[in-house]
Amino acid sequence: MATSAVIPQARFSAQARLRALQADIMDLILERELEAGDPLPTESELSLALGVGRNTLRESLKVLQALGVLEIRHGFGMFVAPSNFDALADGLIFRGRLSLRHQGLEALQLVDVRQALESGLIGSSIDVMTAEQLGQIEAAVSRMEELAERGENFTEADAQFHSLLFEPLVNDLLTSLMEVFWKVYRKIHVEIGAGSGDLVATAVMHRKIYNAVAAKDKPLASELLNRHFDGIRQRIAEVVAD
Repeated sequence: MATSAVIPQARFSAQARLRALQADIMDLILERELEAGDPLPTESELSLALGVGRNTLRESLKVLQALGVLEIRHGFGMFVAPSNFDALADGLIFRGRLSLRHQGLEALQLVDVRQALESGLIGSSIDVMTAEQLGQIEAAVSRMEELAERGENFTEADAQFHSLLFEPLVNDLLTSLMEVFWKVYRKIHVEIGAGSGDLVATAVMHRKIYNAVAAKDKPLASELLNRHFDGIRQRIAEVVAD
């Protein structure tokens, strides 16, 4: 008879207790109104406050460190971590790459989310965009065109273009999420062997997006950003179909 793959109840209970302890530590940070960079109580103080042993506490602290909730500076103590989306990016990159070995669903969903963010928010960004910001976007497009003419990849200029599009919104969370999705998008792009593609055509598409933004044509800008992701979506479908 095959061995059951069911997780033993005791192990499941231990995992549930650790998750509950992690939630308790985060609640403690909130209740004490600690901010990024503020020191946490010592391990001894946390053990006493939460009613748990030091070893159990350390397991939860390591998980919270990996999640970017806190940072442990050896010799100095524990601190509330600054905003850090590295763990989120790493997890999404792994899920996206893993899905490419199966049906590609999560990779496509990641593209969908980035597409929805950009096409959905471009109108709001156009409303508050200054002439100076518009000039910076055009400079990024011009850089892409110059590199495309020389047959050189323009990954950094491309990333800058998309970041500058939404800089007028002054939304730190959006900026961080855009950076995360750019990292994920780039890794998936490499994974599927998309290469540089038609550099000139890609630069032309970015010029069209810029022109729509400069003309304050919000519906057209949104439509062009939607179409911008059709290529990678088609390539993902081809890869998982092989």
